[in-house]
Amino acid sequence: MAYKISDACISCGACEAECPVNAISQGDSSYVIDADTCISCGQCAEVCPVDAPQEA
Repeated sequence: MAYKISDACISCGACEAECPVNAISQGDSSYVIDADTCISCGQCAEVCPVDAPQEA
């Protein structure tokens, strides 16, 4: 199951740099994860300081 970034996102960019498949990009107000590209590895969740990436 792909990850999704919650409203808790503070747009720090830590998750984008950690994603091995480049599924994360800057959205309008926070970062977003492309569910079709996400491999559910959880690396984004491990580095997020506010636990914004959650399994969808």
